[in-house]
Amino acid sequence: MGRAIFFILLAVLGANAVVVSANAADFRSVQDNAAVLYDAPSRQATPLFVVSRSYPLEVIVNLEAWVKVRDHAGALTWIERKALSDKRMVLVTAPSAEARQRPEDAAPAVFSAAQNVTLELVEIAPNGWLRVRHSDGASGFVRAASVWGD
Repeated sequence: MGRAIFFILLAVLGANAVVVSANAADFRSVQDNAAVLYDAPSRQATPLFVVSRSYPLEVIVNLEAWVKVRDHAGALTWIERKALSDKRMVLVTAPSAEARQRPEDAAPAVFSAAQNVTLELVEIAPNGWLRVRHSDGASGFVRAASVWGD
């Protein structure tokens, strides 16, 4: 009887672990200067888009040499695994994103990033803020609602 309860408990805990990991988005960024997004996991597939270095993509499915990804517009495509980096980047989706010295709306602005600029995600801060770093080295806090990829 005790052994059966153990296996039931193990099955329930295992199912919960799958649910937790399924809810956590997995993001990568393009590490090459340019990478092709295809409609299927093959170089013989139809090329759909070319994305530049640091472009963030959400991982949907992992295969051996290919990864199915979603971009900020929701398009599902395939990219070669070797073209991706673990570096976390976000894409400014608002017309502009003001980076602040502290995670507060009233804090002084450090820099402003235009729409479609990529920023390195340094940390997720409380209350809907993200600490980011611009490619020129400037860092600050932006509202998570103004970017995609977190």
